[in-house]
Amino acid sequence: MPNAAVQRGLLKLMLKLPALRGQLQLLSVKNLSLSNLCEAYEEASSMLDRQRKLDPLDHSMISEYELICREIEEEVISICIIDSGRESSPL
Repeated sequence: MPNAAVQRGLLKLMLKLPALRGQLQLLSVKNLSLSNLCEAYEEASSMLDRQRKLDPLDHSMISEYELICREIEEEVISICIIDSGRESSPL
């Protein structure tokens, strides 16, 4: 059973990457790397949300956390692509 941060991160990624929702649900159970990325995404996206609410805004921190979130999203997409390739490869 994934912890709460992993679950929240997974839900956020499913909203951000709707074409991969089903695959993300399946992979999050069996792929430890994806679970770790879900947890990291929860932490980074939550921090980004907090940074966006500060007054005054710290634009460099916002940019940094936007970049971190994008990099995690790209890594998640790569994991899904690799997994899709494994499933379609003949044995």
